[in-house]
Amino acid sequence: QVQLVESGGGSVQAGGSLTLSCAAGGHTYSSGCLGWFRQAPGLEREGVAAICDGDTAYADSMKDRFTISKNKDKDTLNLQMSSLKAEDTAMYYCAASPLYNLGSRLYVLRGHKAHNFWGQGTQVTVS
Repeated sequence: QVQLVESGGGSVQAGGSLTLSCAAGGHTYSSGCLGWFRQAPGLEREGVAAICDGDTAYADSMKDRFTISKNKDKDTLNLQMSSLKAEDTAMYYCAASPLYNLGSRLYVLRGHKAHNFWGQGTQVTVS
């Protein structure tokens, strides 16, 4: 069974930084897509960033502030977030879709509706 476990969330002041990590449970995702999604109360889950076969993509509002990376040795997916804003407050989820083949840009835009393995989420609060 695939298990994704997020960590690194917390509370931070506006303008601050956080790094989220997602442990892939020893499973190396060599194909498909990995990504970060987020969901604020009352809103639909949305894409944040994705990495598919080495190609990365970001939601427009996060492109210059967030960096997604994959650590192959540790089977982890990271999301470095800087210049955080109050509107970044949400539950952040790690996702893996080994069969997704439409590219990183579409995974960010529509991946929340794809067949994914999901982590349990980690809360980010910016005040």
